[in-house]
Amino acid sequence: MTTIKIDGHGLSIGQAVAAASREGSDFTVSEDALTAMNASRNLKLEILATGKPIYGVTTGFGDSVNRQISPEKTARLQNELIRYHLNGTGPLASDEVVRATLLIRANCLARGNSGVSLPVVDLLLDFLRHDILPTIPERGSVGASGDLVPLCYLAYALTGQGEVRHRGEIRRAADVLAELGLEPVTLEAKDGLALINGTSFSSAFAVLNTEAAAGLADVADICTALASEGLLGNRGHYAPFIHDEKPHGGQGASAALIHSLLEGSELAMTYDQVVDLNDPLDGRHYQKLTRSIQDRYSLRCAPHVNGVLRDMLDWVRTWMTVEINSSSDNPLFDPSTGAVYSGGNFYGGHVVTAMDSLKTAVAGVADLLDRQLALLVDEKFNNGLTPNLIARVDDDDTEAGLQHGFKGMQIACSSLTAEALKHAGPASTFSRSTEAHNQDKVSMAPIAARDARNVIELTREVAAIHLLAACQAVELRGVDEMSPRTRAVHTRIRKEAPFAAKDRQMDGDIAAVVEMISSGAITEAARAGGDL
Repeated sequence: MTTIKIDGHGLSIGQAVAAASREGSDFTVSEDALTAMNASRNLKLEILATGKPIYGVTTGFGDSVNRQISPEKTARLQNELIRYHLNGTGPLASDEVVRATLLIRANCLARGNSGVSLPVVDLLLDFLRHDILPTIPERGSVGASGDLVPLCYLAYALTGQGEVRHRGEIRRAADVLAELGLEPVTLEAKDGLALINGTSFSSAFAVLNTEAAAGLADVADICTALASEGLLGNRGHYAPFIHDEKPHGGQGASAALIHSLLEGSELAMTYDQVVDLNDPLDGRHYQKLTRSIQDRYSLRCAPHVNGVLRDMLDWVRTWMTVEINSSSDNPLFDPSTGAVYSGGNFYGGHVVTAMDSLKTAVAGVADLLDRQLALLVDEKFNNGLTPNLIARVDDDDTEAGLQHGFKGMQIACSSLTAEALKHAGPASTFSRSTEAHNQDKVSMAPIAARDARNVIELTREVAAIHLLAACQAVELRGVDEMSPRTRAVHTRIRKEAPFAAKDRQMDGDIAAVVEMISSGAITEAARAGGDL
């Protein structure tokens, strides 16, 4: 079992994803983090004793900042804060999102600037250890002051109230804690605000999206390689020289992967091989080429589309790593100077921009694959394949004219792509003035993050339909002429999704391939086929 050290500085996206998937992780808080948390809590209590106003500790929240209360009321104020935000709507967040939220919030508080009491972080980690998952509605946060509404459901469960999901059942939090011998948190001054006044819910979606999008980048290149074979494409389009001369790292990586996937293919030939298929002019002034020496954009420019996603992931990872290792609440305490600072670290500006950008790039990949599929099924453009990829049949066969193959699959794929593109609009431009114009500029980070999740899920389905069609196409061409690596992908898909010899229900095939994409089985098959 891997132990993840919580210190507010070193949490990686990979660790957060592993914890979200419950892959054998345990958690410990570093000694430095314990010291820092104690110091900021002690400073909070010292200032509290002076009677000076501290935002959200001895004052109301947001626009109510000008109303100060006595120190005796501070604990109750934190509980009231949680209760009045329990108004989330929509579906409950997935187990993976909730686990990631618990870990990220614990890590941000362990950085040691938030003035929280130690039992808060301890119980967050106990929830992870025992897989106690607060039921958190997805909707209701504007992404500043942090994810107030969803994180209130987390905080409510820590106090032994509300409901949690445990061992597959939704139960009262108090009952689960008592059963496991865990004590609910008794909130003191600032604890409630520290729990809810941050970007951890949005960030949980974002880190999971980042990992999922990285997997899709590989799958998109595998799709392109298979489509190139199905369409008798020119693999010279992915030659290193071309992409070295426009040296975007992601573009080069995509081109290199497609090029290596097609190594040894007799269907997608090199540029010279394609040229040599055509007869020499021999003094003639004109001829129509036997085979085009240049493919349509959706094949030829695939590295330029998917490469954008690959390059974008580099800076999205950087931004999100900073975000999940930050003090994202307000106010913050500095024990070295004895000062308390009010600011806006709860603002999800980097999260929303990362997710708005990521979903746009992923939707672009969905559109790319949809265009490749349109070429594969259309007899006017698929270089001699059957209409809609139906099984070959003689004109005088009794089945002639009855089958429509992948016509319906292409319609479904077009719908999925349109929906992905619809979600790609930037959420950050929809800032609303809220809370009596105190929160007069907000990030909308959780909306962007949820949209990105939706676009990724839709793009997986687009890729699944594409892969099924491409496998049908190469089987019509001749599997023996495929490259070793694309043939390995074909073999893996055919284990669960057979060749469509006649029209049949195919939603089960789509679901099976979506699962292969999500689990990494498609990428692993491509690697194994090349002995990597």
